[in-house]
Amino acid sequence: MFQRAKLFGVKTLCISGGICILAYVGLILSLRLWQTRLMFFPSNVLRNTPSDMALHYEDVWIPVEREKINAWWVPSTQPKSPVFLYLHGNGSNLGDLPEKIFLFHQLGISVLVIDYRGYGLSKGAFPSEKSVYQDAQAAWNYLTLQRRIPPKDIFLYGFSLGGAIAIELAYRHPEVAGVILQGSYTSMRKMANYTIPYLWLPFDWILTQQFNSIDKVRSLKVPFLFIHGTKDRVVPFLMSQELYNAASQPKTLLLIPDAGHNDLVTVGGQKYLQVIQDFLQKNR
Repeated sequence: MFQRAKLFGVKTLCISGGICILAYVGLILSLRLWQTRLMFFPSNVLRNTPSDMALHYEDVWIPVEREKINAWWVPSTQPKSPVFLYLHGNGSNLGDLPEKIFLFHQLGISVLVIDYRGYGLSKGAFPSEKSVYQDAQAAWNYLTLQRRIPPKDIFLYGFSLGGAIAIELAYRHPEVAGVILQGSYTSMRKMANYTIPYLWLPFDWILTQQFNSIDKVRSLKVPFLFIHGTKDRVVPFLMSQELYNAASQPKTLLLIPDAGHNDLVTVGGQKYLQVIQDFLQKNR
C-alpha cells in the first residue's frame, strides 16, 4: 500500500511538473509570437484636430511601402522657423496632439505629426518596430525632399516609444539639428525587466522588437534634450538619466518633479517650454 501511494505521488508530481513546463514554454512562445500586441495599442478614432485649437493645418498623406500614412503639417506663422517631426507614443494618435501642437506653435515652431501604419487613419497592417521606423523615414523624406526643409532646421521630438523611433531616425540621419526625448526608455529589454521583474523569462530570445536606444545614443553625435517626470510609473526616469549619461555633448537633462508619464507638459508648465526654447536657440 505504501509503495503504491509513493508511486502515485511521484506520478502526480511528474504530471504537475510537465504541465508547468508546458505552460512555461507556451507563455514564452506566445510572448515571442504576439509581443507586438503588448507593445502597440493603436486607435482609429481621432478625437480632435488642430482646427479645434484655431490652427491652420494641412492634412497630408505620405507614401510608404505601397501604403500611406496620415500626417498633419502645421506651419508656423514666423519665417524660417524650426521644424519638429513629432513621433507619438504607443497608445496615442494624431487626435491626442492638438494641444501640444498649439504649445509648439506658440514657440514659433512648425510641426509635422504622423500616425504610424495601423494608427488613426493611416493605412496598413498592425505596427511593428520595422514598420514604425519606415514610417518615420517616410516623414523625414516628406520634409526634406517634398518641402525641401534643410536638416539643420529639423528637430526630432519623440514621446515614450516615439523616442526610440526618433533615435533610430537620428541614427540614420545624424545631420538632424537635434533630438528631444520625453519619457523615453533605454531598450525594450530593460522595459521588460522593469514591467515584470520577478518573472524569469529568456527575454533575449523572446524579444524580436528590440528598440535598443541606449546603444544607438552612444554612437550619435547630435544635440540631445531629455525630459522626464520623476513620478513616471510607466517608464522610470532613471532611464532618461541612463540615456543622458550615454549621450555625447551637447546634451541637456530636465527632470520635472511630481510629473508622471502623461501629465509632464501640464506639470512642467513654463519650465518645460523654456528648456525647449533654450535648446532650439543653442542648436540652430
